[in-house]
Order: sequence, then C-alpha cells, then structure tokens
Amino acid sequence: MFKPVRLMLAIAAILVGAAAAHAKVTFESLLGEMTNLEALSYFPDPAYTTKQFSSYDRNSTDPKVLTDENWFANGDRGKYLREETRNGEKEYVLMDAEGPGAIVRVWSANPIDAGIVRVYLDNAEKPVIDMPLTDMLGGSIAPFIKPIANEVSKGWNSYLPIPYAKHCKVTTSKWDFYYHINYRAYEKGTAVKTYSNELATENRETIETVARSLGEPSNLLDKSGTRFDGEFFLSAGESTSSVFEAQHSAIYSMVCTVRSGKLPEVLRGALLEITFDGADKPQVCAPLGDFFGTAPGLNEYASLPSGALKGGVLYARWVMPFKKQCEIRVRNYSAANFYATIELYCKKYDWTKNSMYFHSGFRSEHPIKTRPRQDWTFLDTTGKGRFVGTMLHVTNNVKDWWGEGDEKIYVDGETFPSHFGTGSEDYFGYAWCWPEKFVHAYHNQPRCDGPGNYGQTCVSRFHIIDDIPFTKSFKFDIEVWHWADTQIAMAETAWWYALDGNTNTFAALTADNLKVIEPLPLPPPKKVEGALEGEELKVLAKSGSPERQDFSDNMSGGAHLWWRLGKPGDTLSLAIPVEKAGKYDVIAVFTKAGDYGIHKVSINDKVAIENLDLYNNGVIQTPEQSLGVFDLKKGENTLNVTIAGKNEKAVPNYMFGLDYLRLVAK
Repeated sequence: MFKPVRLMLAIAAILVGAAAAHAKVTFESLLGEMTNLEALSYFPDPAYTTKQFSSYDRNSTDPKVLTDENWFANGDRGKYLREETRNGEKEYVLMDAEGPGAIVRVWSANPIDAGIVRVYLDNAEKPVIDMPLTDMLGGSIAPFIKPIANEVSKGWNSYLPIPYAKHCKVTTSKWDFYYHINYRAYEKGTAVKTYSNELATENRETIETVARSLGEPSNLLDKSGTRFDGEFFLSAGESTSSVFEAQHSAIYSMVCTVRSGKLPEVLRGALLEITFDGADKPQVCAPLGDFFGTAPGLNEYASLPSGALKGGVLYARWVMPFKKQCEIRVRNYSAANFYATIELYCKKYDWTKNSMYFHSGFRSEHPIKTRPRQDWTFLDTTGKGRFVGTMLHVTNNVKDWWGEGDEKIYVDGETFPSHFGTGSEDYFGYAWCWPEKFVHAYHNQPRCDGPGNYGQTCVSRFHIIDDIPFTKSFKFDIEVWHWADTQIAMAETAWWYALDGNTNTFAALTADNLKVIEPLPLPPPKKVEGALEGEELKVLAKSGSPERQDFSDNMSGGAHLWWRLGKPGDTLSLAIPVEKAGKYDVIAVFTKAGDYGIHKVSINDKVAIENLDLYNNGVIQTPEQSLGVFDLKKGENTLNVTIAGKNEKAVPNYMFGLDYLRLVAK
C-alpha cells in the first residue's frame, strides 16, 4: 500500500511565462490563448465577460412558468434579431454587439440552410468575412482550417477568434437554421486590434501551428520541471495521501495509470481530492475517472486539458497553482482493490493578485424522472473566477433522445441567462442527437453505446478560448428534456478556477453517489407482422438526407426512416417491394413531431395523401392508416414523398418519418 508521506520538493526555478496582460488584445494574442492553459489560472486582465447569441426559442421568457410553451419551449430553429436590407437583398442579423470584443466560437447544426455569412466589424459597410457558413465552419478554407473549424457528429464548429474594437454584426442570407455565437465583451477602454483578412494571412503559420497542436493535444503533455513518482495499492475502503510543499509552484501535468480488472467501478469509486494551501475542504473533489474526463470506465480520447489513453493512462494538463502546499488524497469507496501509479510535473509559478486556485466538483443523481421537465444544475458557485469546462455522463434506459434540453448560464446574478442554448448536444458541439463518437481538443463524445441513444453516454466540453469569467457568481443549468417519459441517471463534473473565498453547492460525496448505474436491458424490438420497415426500404432518389434512426422502442423494429435536411418541393422516392402483382391496400405508420412537415404522398404517381401533416407537440407514432388501394406490379413500386410545407405551429425543419408499410391483398 502507498503510505501517506510528507515530501519536500526542490522545485526547479523554471519560469514558464506567466499570463501577463497584453497591452492590446490582438488576433495574435487570442491565437496564443487557444492552447495556453496557464493563462486560465489568472483572472483575465484586461477583464471581459463571455456571452452568447443563439437561435433559442424566444417563447422562453419566464423561469417561473415551467411549461413547454414558455421556459422549456423547444422551437430553437430560425430565430434571429431582425431583418435588414442591404444592396437590395435581405440579411438576417444573428449578432449585434458593441465593442470591444471578440467572437470565440460559432456553431451550427445545419449551416447549409444559412446561406452566406457576413461579419461586419467596426460599423464598416463591407464585411470582413463573406462566405457560405459551411465554408466558415467546415475546416476546408483558410483561415478556418481543421481542427480549429470542423464538423463532428453532425455539428459544425469554428473557434477561430475574431476580435473587434468598436462593433460586431453577423448576418446570414437565409434564416432557417440553428446557431450559437459565443463572444467576449471586454470592459470599456480595452485596446483591441480589429481582425482583418490581412492579419489572417500574416499569421498563417501561427494558425497552422495552433491547428497542429489542437490536432494532437496529447503531444503537448509537459514533462519538464520536477517530477514526482508515486504508486499505491488500495483495498476497498482504504485511502492514501501525499503532501507537497514548495513556494509559488504549480502542477503543470498529472499522469495517473490505473491497473484493475474493474475499471468502471474503480474509476468512479475512487475519489480524488486535492487541497491547496491548507483550505478547509478540498478544491478538487471528484471521482478519479470523471476528473480526467472519462465515465463510466475508460473511454479513449485526447483533448487539450485532459485525456484517457490505452492501458488505463489518464492525463491532465490543467495548471494547478499553490502558494505553499498541495495535498493529494485518493479514497477507495469501491468494492474493488486496485493498483495505480502517479506522475506529477511541477514548476515555479508566478503568483500574482489575479492568480486563482483550480477547482473541480462532481454531482450525480438517480433516478431522475423526465416528467415534469426541470433544470438540472451543473455548477452553482459564488466568488470570482473562470468557468473552464464540464463533462456529462448519462445513463439512458431507452433509445429515445435524452438531450433536447438547453444550457442556461447565469453570470454575476443575472435573472435571465446570458447563454441560452438550443439543445444539450449543441452545447457539446455536435447535433441532431447523433450517436457517432468523436474526439476534439475542446469537445468530445468518446462513448455512446446505442442502439440510438440507449445506454451509457459520455460528453465533454472544455472552455479554453471561450471560458466564462465571473466576478460574483456563476450558475450553469441544463434542461432535463427527454423525448420519452422515463427515468435516467446523470453524473456531471465541472472544472473552474476561483480566488480565495469561493463557495459552491456540491454535496459531500459518499459511496452511495459514487456508483455506476447500469441501464435496464432493452426489450427485444417489436416488429409488426408483415411490416415493410421504413428504414429498410431502398432509396431510389433523394434530396436531403434519408437515413435509419434507431429512435424508439415503440417503433416496429425499434427504428424508422428519418428524412431531414429537405426543403419545400424536395422529393424522396422509395421502392415498395411486391412479391405478387395485384390490388393492395397500402397501410402506413408515420412519425410525428414538432419539426416535421406537411407532405404529399404518392404511389406509382397516384396521389395517396395530398397534405399529410406530421406536426405534433412531442414525438409520437401515428395509428395505422390506409393510403388507399393500388394496383401494384411485381417487383419495385414507387412511393414518392414531396415536402409541401409545414403546420403553422411547426418548427420549419420539414422532416419526415416512416415507421413501416404493410400491404393487404384485396
């Protein structure tokens, strides 16, 4: 067993370049912040707040009215500030902000529907950026190169900073899409050098260097300075600790290698506590795996501040400064014994009046009922600091989507959130509840079990260039907005920096809230006898994106054909296989939801339904309905679906869902 010891470290006097205030905020200085984790340990100077424009549903006005029509309204597409006409063409204003400031993140789920994005800086008549939004977010055109800008799991993101001295306005040529724009608002009088295309060209090599660093972030692990090696074997119920003493130092890298046959149990059940300078309670208190951004168990990923690699190797690059002393303790609340090694790399740190302690907290809850809807708190803290990231672990007992809920972030006592999002997956940088795994320097989905959104899901987002400073308080809520009336489990880890005197509402952790909740086994999917499953029908012609979606256990076969990214006038053609020619009553079951459209349905060019309205406030399946009796030939017959429009209450996504067809001989 690793015995508690007291260690005096001869920390090498290696200065690593403290985060000195820039005389002027520039494009170059902001590029430097994209990989500078040490800068986060200082309260920003010059000071700024971080805010967000988004397409959230403007019906959400009153946090006291907890209804789907108000606080949990979900029509988050196609909302903007106003329309303007310029050079005879309409532009839709997404962002209008006084300077000084800087855009630090742009996200969309469907940038193709935005058309041309234009960014006007300092009240100029001519935009400095004028391109398709797909080009700005797709990562294929300089200076918006991968992975600074790229698409992951259907979500499109750009983190290229765009500073401005006086004013910023962002418009698009179309309006029917989802978006976030995160931006810094610097305190008045801050000197900011406005972005230009010339600056981007001059800094091409720097942009490429940043892109390489973000593309291989585990290579940035700093193993210089003084190294401490430790190892310990902990039986169930045991703990061990070490105390480090050094003047004005910081942990710059932390590597922990866990060897156990029960990694999910150990990584959640072993509690990591880090206490700086003799604080009354640990500033870091989180399960070992969750602190390193992985749950449940070891899900491989490599991000800028942390990662989980093969062989049980966990790393953290958060800079954790202390004035005199640091104590690290591991408590084994799991029922398993485990062996682990730890490496710490420490350097001299320039402690100033703006230096802050690193914090991490953990919260879990089970069961959480998905009805009625609620806001669930990630972090509620007082004091002065910077919010730098979060990880969410969800255990879902059904295939249906768990994360329709918006993030709501309140800074310094705001009564209405300055960040109001459009969906949980949108906050984490992906879209459309997509279950595809992805890894990025700033955001990740390293685990999503499936089918659909069933089982264990792990998602994270690290706020580096888009961190959120606060001077009095910070509160981060996210809506529990599930498609199904069911029960789920959630576990969340938050990371932030704060000055002395910081308080938070995280409860004390015990063995009871350090357990991995296993999902209930899925029942075998029902399948209607004789059904021609929509998701299995051959696509003959298409526009948009028809695809299988493992959507709900209520569907035949547990999935449906999901057609999205279409627009009025578009047609989807599907083959209806028929074994024997004859007259058949064609029976169908469709999907209805709040963003589904009105469609014209034809079979072999004969109209079956002129206006099939698939709008519903919530996701449901229609009853079986007859499309009519048709003469069908042997082999492939054709089902055409043409988008005709939408219900006045519907979000204009114009989507279509087909569960199954059934042919009844007449």
